[in-house]
Amino acid sequence: MRTLTKLTTAAALILGATVQVHAQSGYFAGKSIDVIVPFGTGGATFVSAKFLEPYFEKHLPGNPQINVIDRPGGGSILGANWFEQNAKSDGTTILFTTSSTANPFVLGQKGVEYRLADYRVAYSHPFSSVAYVAPSAGVTTAMDIKKASKPLLYGGIAAAASDLPALLSFEVLGLDVRSVLGFNGRGPIRLAFEQGELNLDYQFTPVYLTQVVPMIEAGKAVPLWTGGSIQNGVLKGRDPLAPELPSVYEVYESLNGKAPSGIEWDAFQGIAAVTYAYGLTAYMHPDTPQEVLDIFAKTVDAINNDPEFQAESKRVTNGARLNAGPDTEAVVKAALKPSDAVKTYLRDLLSTKYGVKF
Repeated sequence: MRTLTKLTTAAALILGATVQVHAQSGYFAGKSIDVIVPFGTGGATFVSAKFLEPYFEKHLPGNPQINVIDRPGGGSILGANWFEQNAKSDGTTILFTTSSTANPFVLGQKGVEYRLADYRVAYSHPFSSVAYVAPSAGVTTAMDIKKASKPLLYGGIAAAASDLPALLSFEVLGLDVRSVLGFNGRGPIRLAFEQGELNLDYQFTPVYLTQVVPMIEAGKAVPLWTGGSIQNGVLKGRDPLAPELPSVYEVYESLNGKAPSGIEWDAFQGIAAVTYAYGLTAYMHPDTPQEVLDIFAKTVDAINNDPEFQAESKRVTNGARLNAGPDTEAVVKAALKPSDAVKTYLRDLLSTKYGVKF
C-alpha cells in the first residue's frame, strides 16, 4: 500500500509538473496551425498570410508553427468548402479569406457548403480600396463626380466578387456609371485606365500606394474617396490608410445634405465592411473556445505593438493594423447576415443589371 501511495504521489507530481510546463510555455506549445487560403499563391490573400506568418509564430503563446496552405478553385468556394469539412475546433485550423468567399455565401450562390456566418472571427487585416478618376472626365474632386463632362466608365472582374462594393457605391451615390466586367485582374484594369480605355477605377491599398499615387502626382489621376472605416458600428469614418480622402458616407452627406440611408446604403455598408474594413479575415470553426479567441486578441495587440511589424506594415499597407476581439467579430457576423430585404435587393440588382445567375 505504501508503494502504491508513493507511485500515486509521483504520478501526481509528474502530472502537475507537465501542466505547469504547459501553462508556462503557452496554449499552442508543440502545435502547428494551418492557415487555409482558398486562392493561389500569387494573390494578395496568400501574400498577406505569409507576411503575417512570422509575427503570429513569434507572439502566439507556445510559438506554434504556422503553415500557410493554398487551396484554390471555384473562386475560393472549393477551399472554403474543404474548411467546412475538415477544420478543427481547437484553433489550429484557420480560413483566411476575403469578400470573394463572403459574397457567394451572403448571396446564396450554388456550390456554397460553408457556414461562414457561424464561424468565429479570430482577426482581420484591413485591405482598403481607393476610387480615382481620369482628369479627362472633368472631375477635380469627389464633390464634382456628378458633373463629369464625359460618361463614367468603370472596369471590373466580376459583379458578385470584390467589385461588388464598388458597384454598390455607385448606387448609393446615384451615379450613372457604365461597368465593363470580365477583366482577369486589377492589374489589367489599371493598365486599361492608363491607356484611356476606362476613366474610373478602384484599386486596393498596396497597388494604390505604389502605382496610382505616382499617377496622381503626375496629374494623370484624381483621387476621389475610400470605402471608409467603422465608427460606432457605421461605415462612415475616414480610412486611416488614406485619411486625406473622404469616405463614401462623407461624399453622400456632402452631396445630399443628409446621412445615407435606405436599402442601397444598407447593402453597401454590409458588403463594404467585409471587403474593406475587415478585408482579409481569419475564420475559425464554430465550436472554437472563447479562450482561443481571447488568446488571438491578445496576440494581435502584441503584433500591432511590435516595432518590426509596424515598420514592415508601413511599407506594405501604409501601416494597417490588425483587428480582433468581440467588436470585430460582431461587425463581421452582422455583415454576413443581411436582412431578407438586402439579400433580395442584391440578387435583383446583380441579376438584372449585371447578368449574374443564381
